[in-house]
Amino acid sequence: MKKIILSAIFLTVMFISTPVFAQNAPNSNVPEINVINVSVERIFRTRYGLVVAYWAGNTRLAHAVLPHDWFLSAYKAELVYLQRGRGWPSMSVFFENGEFSHVRLHAHRSRNHITWGILPHSPELSESFQNAETVTLEF
Repeated sequence: MKKIILSAIFLTVMFISTPVFAQNAPNSNVPEINVINVSVERIFRTRYGLVVAYWAGNTRLAHAVLPHDWFLSAYKAELVYLQRGRGWPSMSVFFENGEFSHVRLHAHRSRNHITWGILPHSPELSESFQNAETVTLEF
């Protein structure tokens, strides 16, 4: 009788604990996602898209270009509006398995906010948007 009870308890413990251990098994189908957040100084509108000036370190500004196509059909970029108040814009760049996935730009809704600006058209500017396929952050 003791052997039957001990066997039942042992099987019950094994039955309950097996799914717990199975969840900890490595799964190669789950992508590794990394996010890099940067503080944005200014967002410039152009006819081709947005140029984001962000802080690369403590003393130097760097720029990233986000073409309009990324927001509309490519789904590589998302514009998230900040709540009213003193919030400051930021940019989150997502990498999936080490490669660029998409970018999320947090900005003020009002284009009259001090963080928004406009850049005039220039040939160099149009060229940088035509070659944009990824966001490479500088630090």
